[in-house]
Amino acid sequence: MEFKDTLLMPQTEFPMRGNLPKREPEVQDKWSEMNIYEKVQERTKDRPMFVLHDGPPYANGDIHIGHALNKILKDFIVRFKSMNGFHAPYVPGWDTHGLPIEQALTNKGVKRKEMTVAEFRKLCEEYAYGQIESQREQFKRLGVRGDWENPYITLKPAYEAQQIKVFGDMAKKGYIYKGKKPVYWSPSSESALAEAEIEYQDKRSPSIYVAFPVKDGKNVLDADTKIIIWTTTPWTIPANLGISVHPTLNYVVVEANGDKFVIAEDLLSSVASELEWEQHNVVKTFKGAEMENVLAKHPLYGRDSLVMLGEHVTTDAGTGCVHTAPGHGEDDFYVGSKYGLEVLCPVDDKGNMTDEAPGFEGLFYDQANKPITEKLQEAGALLKISFITHSYPHDWRTKKPVIFRATAQWFASIKDFRSELLQAINDTQFVPAWGETRLYNMVRDRGDWCISRQRAWGVPIPVFYAENGEEIITDETINHVSALFREHGSNIWFEKEAKELLPAGFTHPGSPNGQFTKETDIMDVWFDSGSSHQAVLLEREDLQRPADLYLEGSDQYRGWFNSSLSTAVAVTGKAPYKGVLSHGFVLDGEGRKMSKSVGNVVVPAKVMNQLGADILRLWVASVDYQADVRVSDPILKQVAEVYRKIRNTFRFLLGNLADFDPAKDKVAYENLREVDQFMLVKLNKLIKNSLAAYDRYEFASIYHSINNFCTLDLSAFYLDFAKDVLYIEAKDHEDRRAIQTVLYESLIALTKLTAPILSHTADEVWSFIPNVQEESVQLTDMPEYVDLPNGELLEKKWTSFMKLRDDVLKALEEARNAKVIGKSLTAKIALYVNEEVKALLDSISENLQQLFIVSGFEIAGTYEEAPENAVKFENTAIVVSKAEGETCERCWTVTPEVGQNEEYPTLCTRCADVVKNNYSHLA
Repeated sequence: MEFKDTLLMPQTEFPMRGNLPKREPEVQDKWSEMNIYEKVQERTKDRPMFVLHDGPPYANGDIHIGHALNKILKDFIVRFKSMNGFHAPYVPGWDTHGLPIEQALTNKGVKRKEMTVAEFRKLCEEYAYGQIESQREQFKRLGVRGDWENPYITLKPAYEAQQIKVFGDMAKKGYIYKGKKPVYWSPSSESALAEAEIEYQDKRSPSIYVAFPVKDGKNVLDADTKIIIWTTTPWTIPANLGISVHPTLNYVVVEANGDKFVIAEDLLSSVASELEWEQHNVVKTFKGAEMENVLAKHPLYGRDSLVMLGEHVTTDAGTGCVHTAPGHGEDDFYVGSKYGLEVLCPVDDKGNMTDEAPGFEGLFYDQANKPITEKLQEAGALLKISFITHSYPHDWRTKKPVIFRATAQWFASIKDFRSELLQAINDTQFVPAWGETRLYNMVRDRGDWCISRQRAWGVPIPVFYAENGEEIITDETINHVSALFREHGSNIWFEKEAKELLPAGFTHPGSPNGQFTKETDIMDVWFDSGSSHQAVLLEREDLQRPADLYLEGSDQYRGWFNSSLSTAVAVTGKAPYKGVLSHGFVLDGEGRKMSKSVGNVVVPAKVMNQLGADILRLWVASVDYQADVRVSDPILKQVAEVYRKIRNTFRFLLGNLADFDPAKDKVAYENLREVDQFMLVKLNKLIKNSLAAYDRYEFASIYHSINNFCTLDLSAFYLDFAKDVLYIEAKDHEDRRAIQTVLYESLIALTKLTAPILSHTADEVWSFIPNVQEESVQLTDMPEYVDLPNGELLEKKWTSFMKLRDDVLKALEEARNAKVIGKSLTAKIALYVNEEVKALLDSISENLQQLFIVSGFEIAGTYEEAPENAVKFENTAIVVSKAEGETCERCWTVTPEVGQNEEYPTLCTRCADVVKNNYSHLA
């Protein structure tokens, strides 16, 4: 007889190697055949709803690692919620309008000027749909479950129709207005930008000090006095119409180099140093308020430059006398408006100087700096020029500098409902908590939102103009345009004349001849995506407003979180979300920003082709995503090693349950041995902690808890000694069935707990579990925590035992290194213990020899009686020696019992009995 044939070795077809790049697409094909998304929704349809509203990625280019982080986090939450008592639909979306698509077509050789706006927009639409199709497949490959066949797309007619309604509702409440004031203007995009589209980069700029001669000192300043201003934008000097001073600051007249100059007293020393005044003498001191309405002379054009009072003036830098060009700065505009100055803006859409800047016409604004400073030098007005590198606003798409430029634009008046916005933020739950402060401060400090763009590819601003120039925005026109867009899409705005777009028979007192024109600007793309709470959550029957959660990168506090809040509060009075969760950016392994030129970009598709999506998903679970996170090949290899351990645990559990039928073989908790009960207590603690961590969106906690349970509690302890029972004892032995009960409970719980994270692997494992009813783990619920009897006492007792076992393992390792023993089953251990440890060991009814995986065990005496050769620990001393007897051919235990059974002389008594009673037919 071959005794190895009598061992109950693990049996499973679940493969040891994940081979995820090949197997995951097969799992996804199975999901598709099953219509898994629909089945999950059908199963949970009567539960309370949980809506995670997808912030739309932009439909251009392949997905990057930040996209993967974002979509996988969302998938964790949605999958968990649908397995934990909720109905959690997930509708993915795409943002499809805007400059990048226009640029992409231009780069492809599309000649926009040679076609109509409507024709160009058709090409943009086709391009966007192509990008959506590509990105959709990439997101699905990540294992993200959602309604991929019915996503929301901002260019769809139904979406655009609702966006028009949002605009109309805001206009009706008086929140929409047209005005000429300085906005961020991108010459590279030839369009206005919102604050959310601005990023700051370093820029080298000229720094100049310029003297403005006093023309009328209003009995405060003498005619031979000059007011010094400082600026880093010489190109705005032709637009200067005034000088701002702070009313309560002290100002001084200083004699230096034979001239008299006016500056703020607090800045005297720094200006004197900058202008290298060897000697200077203060001849007069006065408050800024006394200078109000003093007239200075423009150093290039001789026109009046009015001295005005402005609270925005500071002494952080400069001279305390601020060059004011109402057409090129927000503060300048407001103070200029107060004093009735015109809004002069001698720069066109492309950033070139106009004929309103005589002498500099046609020059690009940045190139005008040099000739302007030269002219100031010739006029004797330039006191100093140097160069500084400073943080300067740039267009976040073209990465080129922007300017402040006054143009006629459409605005949403944030100030009119700012208090409601701030209250809505207070009513929202933020994770991390600092998100609340960040968004609150942004909304508190932001100006009105410039919502118009001078581009072609976007949703048109639905405004008509009468013959007398009056703006027409009424319920009738808004509803009509919305209905037209719903039926035809927004391209109809560019295909038809204004008259054709108005309701039939429409009249207006401002158009006696029945002539109308239409607005040609489009809406800011943030207004597009910011309207999704109405165009998606309200429009779709499978969702609801407000959403339970918005989850995006931390840059969206200035973007989608912000624009969504603004439109929702304007229209409904409430935030569009109950909770906001943000994540950080993905950096390389050294903590650097990823860049193609540096060569440190980690591409999701490449990772999935080499390692698999579940490795990427496990990496997302492993990081503290609320801060910036790191990823690299070595980091992913470490994650893959953790995956391998988890997978091996699943395989061991499956292999040892091949002959286990929970319906008839499961052992009741009260009939289990203590060690088995202890493992179920540990398992339930894992369940409790993991469910709580899922609820708090703390996925790294789940990652570490499951990894520790698999490697420490199971592999290093329970499964290690369990093999002696599982393989050796008879199939129906009570100890074997007890262990299998624990393995089965662990397998079911672990598969469910890992299902949101390791979506492919968990479904693969589920398909190998015997006697489960559901065809996918996704169609089950999370394991429930059970507060088992005596749980705390059991955990305390057996945790103490495991510490003792660690000491034994260390002693065995020393003996193995000293060549005293080979494998641990060749060892006998003698323990010398204190009263506490002896009481612990006496209270354990399980086979201690088996728990320590040795062939001999005894409590040889007290701790004080330990011989010199004992390995000493805090409460225990251990002597390791060779076990006495022969090695059993079947279980490898060393015991004097081997040879006592005449029929099976190479076996120990236990194995001989098992073979005789169960396998005699093999003889």
